[in-house]
Amino acid sequence: MRLTFSAPLWQWQVRTDSWWFVTVPPEESDTLADLPLPPRGFGSIKVTVTVGATTWSTSVFPSDEQRGYVLPMKKAVRVAEGLGPGATVRVTLEPVGL
Repeated sequence: MRLTFSAPLWQWQVRTDSWWFVTVPPEESDTLADLPLPPRGFGSIKVTVTVGATTWSTSVFPSDEQRGYVLPMKKAVRVAEGLGPGATVRVTLEPVGL
């Protein structure tokens, strides 16, 4: 399964030093929530992500505040892809281990 979407880059206000995310849109979050995956820490789902020319492995996490899953955006990816605050990020996300 491969999900592709665009969403804005935002900074977590609790930790403004380095924590940046993209919220997975509602329809795609619902698809992720329906996956038959074994329980993981904090309800996370392992994924492979591609943004621009950069691909990496990480996890998405459910967020009540964001009403869906959130994708952490590493500094190395933000720098490599020239992404600043509020940038619209085109994401291809693929759950691992299905």
